Amino acid sequence: MTNRRCFLKTMASLLAGAGIFPPESGAASAENTSPRKEAMFYRKTDGRSVQCRLCPRQCVIENRRRGFCRNRENRGGTLYSIVYGKPSTVDIGPIEKAPLYHFLPGHERLCLACASCNLRCKYCQNWHLSQKRIEDVRVFPHSPAAVVDRAVREGMTSISFTYTEPTVFYEYVLDISRLARARGMRTSIVSNGYINREPLVELLKVLDAVKIDLKGFSEAFYDDVSQATLAPVLETLQTVKEKNVWLEIVNLVVPSLNDRPDEIEAMCFWIAEKLGPETPIHFTRFFPNYKLTHLPATPLSTLESACEAADRAGLQYVYMGNVPGHAGNSTFCPSCRKLIIRRTHFSVVEKNMDGGTCGHCGHSIPGIWA
Repeated sequence: MTNRRCFLKTMASLLAGAGIFPPESGAASAENTSPRKEAMFYRKTDGRSVQCRLCPRQCVIENRRRGFCRNRENRGGTLYSIVYGKPSTVDIGPIEKAPLYHFLPGHERLCLACASCNLRCKYCQNWHLSQKRIEDVRVFPHSPAAVVDRAVREGMTSISFTYTEPTVFYEYVLDISRLARARGMRTSIVSNGYINREPLVELLKVLDAVKIDLKGFSEAFYDDVSQATLAPVLETLQTVKEKNVWLEIVNLVVPSLNDRPDEIEAMCFWIAEKLGPETPIHFTRFFPNYKLTHLPATPLSTLESACEAADRAGLQYVYMGNVPGHAGNSTFCPSCRKLIIRRTHFSVVEKNMDGGTCGHCGHSIPGIWA
């Protein structure tokens, strides 16, 4: 092997180890390497207009225009996904970052995201991707098969669609997940839950785990902060549970906007009643970001009060996020109350489990453990 080839191989290895991947071999540009992909879940209306039926917005899209998500374009009466095969991020990260705490704890996942979103959250930490058009960001073309090959080659346990909203690159997620399942690879989505039931049910057939951001528990909050509505998200949560796909929920607690104790308590009782007390809930600390830089970080006492409300509602697995080192990062058995998974931020440092049961008392712990 020549010195140049050795150098290139070493650099590729270093980039892979850092979770930074180049486009698949031979890719010159997103437009040239990714064929047009007709979108699913839409209907033709009068003339050359179409109506998208993927998410609750039900966008009516004129010829050569795009929907609210910026990713679905009408071309002469046919709706296309313009981001299919064109991820803006392909990297590696711990599953705890999702966060999914009951889904093969401690494993690394291949993370993938395309540009844009179907919400406009004022606090989005990934706004540089989620609030941009595909033309405004760099893309790393990967066919669905190349994504799965990459995950297998890098020794990943799962593929996770995250950072932006998977709904807005739905067809790509679906095709990757189908291929991944055929090869024994697990998949998960980190989602805002703003999707219609029919496409959700189809996607759930090939997903192993779902994390939904339940951003608040009032229509007013969803309208003001995310330009969306709450009811479809609640329906999504119930559908995921109904279809027996592993579900965890995150609530980012934002000072003065969704931190009212009565709303948090109502949310916790709704989760316990509609989804079951075994559904994990993660209360996550807000830090100033994007359009809400004027607000303070969430006080620790507010998060602890939220956890207490969840306990009163009977929720059995209550977590605290963005507070590294806090006991709220870890999992405790609801039967014997002993520690079964100790975490420090995104790292699992101790496990006391026997398969899917508590290593101390044998109590069955819900989740995916093998």
